[in-house]
Amino acid sequence: MNQDLLGRVALITGAGAGIGRETARQMGERGAIVCVNDLKEELVAPVVDEIRARGGQAFAIVQNIASREGIREAIQRSFDLGGRRFDILVNNAAWVRYQSIPEIAPETVDRMLDVGFKSVIWSLQEAVAVMDPERGGAIVNVASVAALRSAANSVVYSGIKSGVLGITRAAAAELGARNIRVNAVCPSAVPTEGTQRNRNAERDANRVARTPLGRLGTVEDIAQSICFLASDHAGFVTAQALTVDGGITLTNI
Repeated sequence: MNQDLLGRVALITGAGAGIGRETARQMGERGAIVCVNDLKEELVAPVVDEIRARGGQAFAIVQNIASREGIREAIQRSFDLGGRRFDILVNNAAWVRYQSIPEIAPETVDRMLDVGFKSVIWSLQEAVAVMDPERGGAIVNVASVAALRSAANSVVYSGIKSGVLGITRAAAAELGARNIRVNAVCPSAVPTEGTQRNRNAERDANRVARTPLGRLGTVEDIAQSICFLASDHAGFVTAQALTVDGGITLTNI
């Protein structure tokens, strides 16, 4: 794999599993100094060990980023561990529950907003403070095709992911003058530990049948797109929402 992220300091939130974990692996292979964030040491440590075993550089950031103080601590530690640099932020962390409208509970809304929406705002604020004003940086927010095409029982999730796209566009408009690019990826449902509870063989087969490329996406597919948006290959790309879904969102086959 190429070294297009060589020497860049990257923080990936929610990197103990799924898309975040694969993004951390790929960024490590591309030469980044990877700060792997998640809630628990047992989630973070294996990812850090794997990156290091492959010859990469990685650090554990065990931190709850569901508060302004938590995200501040995570970014500051990444800045310090990276040798007074901070280049890439991937807002991947999420806590998700699907509920019908009558079932939506205040505690569910609060937690989903804290992890999936508010943390994106606070992380932008903190990242801007430590990114070099001349060198700039790249921020990639993990949204979802649910921001573009929603299903039943997803009012809170779809609302939050739609909001993430709004944050992405507004931040890109504001931060372009500082050479900070802000983009989002919108994955379709990919098999991960977190999506397992909402998947079954029949549902997966239906998705495959409706997808022009004839398969489900993978965490590798999504991570490659994130790495592209974080790299200089996307140096003139900002305010974009890259849909990574095999074509299912915008086609009807």
